[in-house]
Amino acid sequence: MRWLFGTIFILLVAVSLSLLAYRDPGYVLIGWGFKTAELSLSYFIILAVLSFVLAYFAIRLLVVGWNMPVAFKGWRQRQKQQRARRDTNKGLVELAQGNWRQAERYLIRHISDSEIPLLNYLSAARAAQKQSASDRRDNYLGLAHQSMHGSEFAVQLTQAELQLVHGQLEQSLATLVQLHSASPKHPHVLFLLARIYEMLRSWGDLKNIIPDLRKHKILAPEQINDLEKVVHRELLTIAMQRNKLDDLKASWSLVPKPQRQNLELAMHYTRCLLTLDAHNDAEQVVRETVKRLWDPQLVYIYGLIQAKDSDKQLATAEGWLKGKENDAVLLLTLGRLCKRNKLWGKARSYLDASIGIQPRSDSYKELGQLMEQLEEPDTAASFFRQGLLLAQEEKLDDMLLVAPVNLPVLPSVV
Repeated sequence: MRWLFGTIFILLVAVSLSLLAYRDPGYVLIGWGFKTAELSLSYFIILAVLSFVLAYFAIRLLVVGWNMPVAFKGWRQRQKQQRARRDTNKGLVELAQGNWRQAERYLIRHISDSEIPLLNYLSAARAAQKQSASDRRDNYLGLAHQSMHGSEFAVQLTQAELQLVHGQLEQSLATLVQLHSASPKHPHVLFLLARIYEMLRSWGDLKNIIPDLRKHKILAPEQINDLEKVVHRELLTIAMQRNKLDDLKASWSLVPKPQRQNLELAMHYTRCLLTLDAHNDAEQVVRETVKRLWDPQLVYIYGLIQAKDSDKQLATAEGWLKGKENDAVLLLTLGRLCKRNKLWGKARSYLDASIGIQPRSDSYKELGQLMEQLEEPDTAASFFRQGLLLAQEEKLDDMLLVAPVNLPVLPSVV
């Protein structure tokens, strides 16, 4: 539309000038020495315009000719960059599709003309890693380091990640520790550190960075809680294996309060205490945990605890009986505690009631031992026999169950 209006305006100006020239053409006199030339004003204007146009295009032609080598060089450079950009895109597509050899070939073919050589080298290093070519991978990483000033952090982070995937845990850890000291809040560095600490089973180091993982939201809250639970469970196990009760208690004191209320962790701590014969401490942990959350496994363990004050322990368990009169596990626990307190009659009643609700091999075993205490060998033998038969059935049922697989808490590094 603007072109149309411009054309109309030029035509109007031309017509106006033509009418003026027709009415009064005027004249122009040019003198040079003793020579003169006379021509109409209209012809003079036309010649002046044509001369200006010719001079303009002549100058433009000279300038273009003068700049031709530079322009040609720039055009060639743009062509090379376009070709390099096309190969880079092809390489990234092949890398995403898992064609490692093709990806590496495209990424390095015209890398000297690439506008982003750092990306080419890092991607080529990943492709070489997938082909288990660690020498080529390290070479690409070295070239990436040289390709761009200030790229050290990105190159080292990629190197640490690829070393981790390749199983070079010590080298990867050394690189990650250096990166963490330079950038303590970097999310991916924290994630890789957590992953490698888990793989190395370095639970103390992993515990130290959990607050940072939670603060910077590196993982989902559920993953953080699961990871924290695993870490403290393993630290408790290590303390138990040292066979030092003080170390075990110290490890439990470092467990955050929310995790102490975790049933699985409390149960594990109880088993560790029992392994070290700390029955009184185990009794306290179970008693306090059952107050908050009823669990049959804890109740079962409570019957195995041999606290010094067995009367108080029995009274505690009988306090749980209200509202749970038909709980077979609780009745079994009460039978065991009565046996320990030599209350033979009550023990027989609780064990008979437990078997009547849910027959268990360990209930029959307790009854058999009780009959031996009461010097009734035939009855004891009968209970032991029934317990053995039931134990075989329970073992068969356990074999039919699929055992749970303990997967890593943290996702793997791709």
